[in-house]
Amino acid sequence: MTHSFDATVLREYDIRGIIGETLGAEDARAIGRTFGSMLRDAGGSRVAVGYDGRVSSPMLEHALVEGLTAAGCDVVRIGMGATPMLYYAEASDDEIDGGIQITGSHNPPNYNGFKMVFQGRPFFGADIQELGRISAAGQWADGAGDVEDRDVMDEYIERMVTALDGVDTSALEGMRVGWDAGNGAAGPALERLVAKLPGEHHVLFTEVDGNFPNHHPDPTVEENLADLRKLVSAKSLDFGVAFDGDGDRIGAIDGEGRVIWGDQLLMIYAEDLLASRKGATIIADVKASRALYDHVAACGGEPLMWKTGHSLIKSKMKETGSPLAGEMSGHVFFADEYYGFDDALYAGVRLLAASARLGKSVTQLRSDMPQMINTPEMRFQVDESRKFAAIEEVKERLSGTDADVNGTDGVRVNTADGWWLLRASNTQDVLVARAESDSEEGLERLVGQIDEQLALSGLERGESVGH
Repeated sequence: MTHSFDATVLREYDIRGIIGETLGAEDARAIGRTFGSMLRDAGGSRVAVGYDGRVSSPMLEHALVEGLTAAGCDVVRIGMGATPMLYYAEASDDEIDGGIQITGSHNPPNYNGFKMVFQGRPFFGADIQELGRISAAGQWADGAGDVEDRDVMDEYIERMVTALDGVDTSALEGMRVGWDAGNGAAGPALERLVAKLPGEHHVLFTEVDGNFPNHHPDPTVEENLADLRKLVSAKSLDFGVAFDGDGDRIGAIDGEGRVIWGDQLLMIYAEDLLASRKGATIIADVKASRALYDHVAACGGEPLMWKTGHSLIKSKMKETGSPLAGEMSGHVFFADEYYGFDDALYAGVRLLAASARLGKSVTQLRSDMPQMINTPEMRFQVDESRKFAAIEEVKERLSGTDADVNGTDGVRVNTADGWWLLRASNTQDVLVARAESDSEEGLERLVGQIDEQLALSGLERGESVGH
């Protein structure tokens, strides 16, 4: 027996496809059989499995477990929940060697996929390509693993609440917070979590519904924060927190309804953490504001710019011993008193803790930030064969000039006006562009430089496309 996947589903950071078109039960079974074989080959045998609230998730979970047990792995089924709950189950139990979460993340309802952990590290890139190769060759282990069901939600929530240990209770008691689960998988955990938090808490859309009837669960798109903004305004709350479909990305607004973007959240977390951990390395992706890197340095930290992608950031954290990292997309990773994975629920609790410890409201912390002027993330279609080649052409052209270029992930160019970025997406046939300045005129000049470089490579920015 062998199994070949549709060419589009084996991505850089995870496995993802459209149910009934590019992804189905046979794929899930093959993923389980192959992942299980790879894990056994590496000396492991026990896998935690969870799934999100999508309509197709239970079907995929059933087939995945069949594949894992057929490879001789024992399976710990933790049921429906947020992706970070699966990460917690894997990280907190020394007897568990790997983990797989079935989730379509922030994609439309007809998508689904798999996020994987292999012996404590992210399973991505070359690992996923190897999984495809082994499956196509049918090089599978044989066995008959056991299956057990385990409820980890209560202990997961207790673990998150420890983020408030030692924080001034009187400061926390006065906080009034809104939360929007967006009908995603984090809803049930959120309900239990806020019941244990000091202060006053108001929740929206905690009922899990894979059709996402209220709004799409992607908190990095401002229109998806409209319901949260209304709640915060109507009840005069201090701030609001929103989650994506599987609870590993956070979005936030302050008491005035202003969005607190991923890099701005990281500024707050970094200031809080660096008060007690001077000199720590704080990692952010290449899309993050210069204000963040400056703020980390001003607070006594070592800012490190790294490649976009949650798996790449997690790997860099392990390599550098960084206690905190984040991305513009709302993935925030705490290895400080936590496990180093991206957990939006935990990040929400840490926002309460940071505000209390710093002695400032979230609104004040947001107001204290420099008023940079940015473009949104501009994403535009480009032929797959031209995607990386075009970036190399830009690098080549700029290498012959006195431009200040950072080539960590694509091309990030610093100028007197600010900076601009052009990079190839690892998951889609798109180029991503962004620019930031402290003036509208400066921003216009930076966007002009992006357009100029694209034109020199026979491309144009055109219409921006979605995620």
